[in-house]
Amino acid sequence: MLSVGWEQVFAWRLGRQFVTEPTERPAEDVAARLGGVQAQVASAAETAVAVRSAPPRPNAVAEALAAGTLVKTWAMRGTLHAMAPEQAAAALSLIGSARTWEKPSWQKTFGATPEQVAALVEVVSGVLADRVLTREELVDAVLAEPGFAHLGEQLRSGWGAVLKPLAWQGALCHGPARGTKVTFTAPANLVPGWAGVPEPEAAASTLIRAYLGAYGPATPEAFDAWLSRNSLRKTVVRGWFAAMGDELTEVQVQGRTGWLLTEFVDDLTAAGPDGAIHLLGPFDQYVLGPGTADTTLLPAAHRAKVSRTAGWISPLVLVEGRIAGTWELDGEQVVVSLFEGRLPKRELSAAVDRLATAIGADGLTVGLG
Repeated sequence: MLSVGWEQVFAWRLGRQFVTEPTERPAEDVAARLGGVQAQVASAAETAVAVRSAPPRPNAVAEALAAGTLVKTWAMRGTLHAMAPEQAAAALSLIGSARTWEKPSWQKTFGATPEQVAALVEVVSGVLADRVLTREELVDAVLAEPGFAHLGEQLRSGWGAVLKPLAWQGALCHGPARGTKVTFTAPANLVPGWAGVPEPEAAASTLIRAYLGAYGPATPEAFDAWLSRNSLRKTVVRGWFAAMGDELTEVQVQGRTGWLLTEFVDDLTAAGPDGAIHLLGPFDQYVLGPGTADTTLLPAAHRAKVSRTAGWISPLVLVEGRIAGTWELDGEQVVVSLFEGRLPKRELSAAVDRLATAIGADGLTVGLG
């Protein structure tokens, strides 16, 4: 079995994720390399792409969404992501295959039966077939149909819990913002050549390749935690990995076994330690991919500083690929809070300069929290 160290893994991931060397590729290529970027906070998605782009382009994610080269929908872990259409369709298929809306606990919480969800899919698909509607307009159209009056409050909820199963079945996605209002439409209205949501068996390899191509070596359990918070049956997910055969290679990383795309084995073996300091934004995929519970990446004692209340994920300070602290912007100062120790001032200042270029905030200085 191939055996490597974590320093090699982190260096390879940084390179694959365009952190070590930002790319000239467009936003959709950056998002695809990451398996999507979280877009609950639109500015976080823009930052995730900008810090990986050379030169960074303002509003690159928004422009890609408007062009249909990215699609914004409820995907991994039920959160909004901007994704390449093929990956989005695959993610929707796999998440939807868990059928969480058919579980008694979901029905009790949100007051919709599986039959009502199926009816909602049909109604919403028809309503949005050739239209882009705000949430209020969509809700009004649905409530005008018989049998849905009692779902008004749930449909209007900003969390979109009742709308998520509709997204997972391909009935809707986010459309272009109308001022400050969110809109919804059918994916086919935005994405040229949208082919619909495939069957899980056909979708699995697409998303596994994306995940392992950015966050490998990793286990089926880590993949499912990233995808659905482990809502899928373990035997099913392991079967998806097994079906990929020689496309995957088993790798041991200092006693932990995971899987990597075979095409990247030589690159991983050749990867050398990355000694640079990197600053990444909030909700960055670098930590969301492996998960904040991965103690090789994020020390358990400091997890609460990164994974904070209300689901907030802090901006990251990376040292040799590991999370060594967080940062925040205070006016024109980047305030860095390290978990322990100190960093060389020259290297930290260089990292702040790279961040300033990415977010279009020249003249940022360094402060220590």
